[in-house]
Amino acid sequence: MIKQFVPSRACLKCQGCCRFKEEDSVWSPCLLDEEVQDFLDKNIPAASISVDRRLQLIPNSAGEGFICPFLNSADNCCKVYDSRPFECQLYPFLIKLCNGKVLLTVDLNCPYVNEKMSTPEMDEYINYLTAHLNSKQQLTMLKNNPQITQAYEDVQDILELEI
Repeated sequence: MIKQFVPSRACLKCQGCCRFKEEDSVWSPCLLDEEVQDFLDKNIPAASISVDRRLQLIPNSAGEGFICPFLNSADNCCKVYDSRPFECQLYPFLIKLCNGKVLLTVDLNCPYVNEKMSTPEMDEYINYLTAHLNSKQQLTMLKNNPQITQAYEDVQDILELEI
């Protein structure tokens, strides 16, 4: 489990992540191969997972856009928080593919990120995350799951990962 950067109190009052404009949004979490099997073992319906290993988004009950199938919109909490996908643990940081390079980036649409950008707290977390992602186990996991590298926009590149 990755140490969370954004405190729960900030996440729970935000109405940003876990919500998407399009049903096939690049921002929809993509699952690692082992997460797909883990979800199936936990009887999470296979219909929740697309062919390209993304979580199948569902229409927002408010009538605008789509939401993650694990978002409880009544309290803004994740129904599978303790076993949430790697990409969800990593967020607001993301793994981006750009010009053949794999980059660690951060979502500039996250209000907490904007508040903490260029602070010692952010620098400390980036150092933690860099060490974590550069471990042999994590680099192997990233190499074996290229589906989680996406061409995100509105992100700030942090550093290149050596995959």
